[in-house]
Amino acid sequence: MATASTPAAARLSPAELAAWRGFLRAHALLVRELDCELEAAHGLPLVSYELLVQLEEAPDHRMRMRELADAVLLSRSGLTRLVDRLVRQGLIKRSTCSADARGAYAVLTPKGRRTLETARPEHLEAVRRRFCERFDEDELVRLTDAWERLTAGADRPEGCA
Repeated sequence: MATASTPAAARLSPAELAAWRGFLRAHALLVRELDCELEAAHGLPLVSYELLVQLEEAPDHRMRMRELADAVLLSRSGLTRLVDRLVRQGLIKRSTCSADARGAYAVLTPKGRRTLETARPEHLEAVRRRFCERFDEDELVRLTDAWERLTAGADRPEGCA
């Protein structure tokens, strides 16, 4: 309901608000649960796991730092801190870019590959249990379509690192 100070167009409808809040709550809860399980079982936060997966799937198991930041949805400074930690753990290494001396790659190490292979079965079981099994196949397809509509052409807004 609009108030004198808030016009109706500036507020979400009850359905819009419920959908938005539900999405935010579900995302936050799932990420927190998956992160906690992965960290407890393997000493690997979810964002670190996702970074290792990105490198595993990349050609030659390497990605330029800015592409990696975009892939794992981190700012460049956030990625730098994460990469520093993973380098110290021996899970990835930095490599210079021969074509661009200013550019750098993150490269998955054999230890990083082994860590990922060890953590993957348990993590994927948790994803199935906490997310996938809550929906039938048709619902999963509809969710995928919805996520694709939300992310199609998405880019970082100007001014966001």
